[in-house]
Amino acid sequence: MLHLIRLLIIFAFLPLQPATAQSNLREGDIVFQDSKSAQCEAIRAATGSAWTHCGILFLSQDKWMVLEAVQPVSVTSLELWRLRNRESFAVKRLKGSDTLLTTAVMQKMGDVGGSFMGKRYDIYFNWSDTEIYCSELVWKIYHAAGIDLCALKPLRSYNLQAPIVKTVMKQRYGKNIPLNEKMVAPGDLFNSPLLVNVPIQ
Repeated sequence: MLHLIRLLIIFAFLPLQPATAQSNLREGDIVFQDSKSAQCEAIRAATGSAWTHCGILFLSQDKWMVLEAVQPVSVTSLELWRLRNRESFAVKRLKGSDTLLTTAVMQKMGDVGGSFMGKRYDIYFNWSDTEIYCSELVWKIYHAAGIDLCALKPLRSYNLQAPIVKTVMKQRYGKNIPLNEKMVAPGDLFNSPLLVNVPIQ
């Protein structure tokens, strides 16, 4: 079954679909949300951004789906995905995507996305591929296409002094906080100069 799911992800990314009559979305667009959870509160405090979760859009049988790193990495309909929002929802697109996201590039992105299907969510935000978190998934899929959406940053560069951030880090790391671990947050992707806003219809 997992093999079949991976194939679906791979083939779903093959063609870059134009905007449909119902929407101006495109495959490869990145969706962001202000989601609800204690971890998301810590992410907001640490990054100074409202955006706490993200995923990549693709079409499956004319229905918009989101490939996302939750527990585990999986696919969710955009309709259900949006219900998790606390308040806000946004879509961004790679500048020049019509030219840059060729069929070959989208296939490579699909291959990487499919390879992560079923992997556990990484609550420790490590950069290895053993487990993976949401913005890491999006970054690595685009990286496979030769596109680095933003620079990676060490954990120490975020605001680690907020009480909720300290609490979460103590619970997960104890005294061994990996301050030099390279990371990427949803807010980092959202602020990428390589992306443009997509009006939501």
